[in-house]
Amino acid sequence: MRKEEKRQIIDSLAAQLEQTPNFYLTDISGLNAEITAKLRRECFDKQIKLVVVKNTLLRKALETKELADAQLLFPILEGPSAVMFCEVANAPAKLIKSFGTQYGKPVLKGALVQECAYVGVNQLEALVNIKSREELIADIIALLQSPAKNVISALQSNAGGKIAGIVERLSEKE
Repeated sequence: MRKEEKRQIIDSLAAQLEQTPNFYLTDISGLNAEITAKLRRECFDKQIKLVVVKNTLLRKALETKELADAQLLFPILEGPSAVMFCEVANAPAKLIKSFGTQYGKPVLKGALVQECAYVGVNQLEALVNIKSREELIADIIALLQSPAKNVISALQSNAGGKIAGIVERLSEKE
């Protein structure tokens, strides 16, 4: 591979890192063509971009972007590597877990998710449990709605009729 081709690959990886800073490093070696096609199809369905890369080129792209904690991933950039780029932080982890249980691969090597590095297969469960931005917003909204729902249900119950009667009686006295 010529220098200019390598430069183009590094630039495209750096651009991908700019667009989607969450990525997972996996090992998909040993999968046959049929299973690899299934994996790529599932990645496409879940809006995950799967790219097989050369470790040195990925390392240079990471060095150009100077991402926080990215240097912690450098020791695992050995052997066959595939990168899963994603918007939803835990989508690749769920895919790796379900697909890996069924076929034995892909195997998680490491990940850089929400500006934190996760290294090793033992981090897969932690990555599966990371909540996406949308899930966190939904949890906050549910927490904020809970007290209001309690007040409304109290007002609508029999005790609520008494409270409404008391409020009505107090407004008549004025």
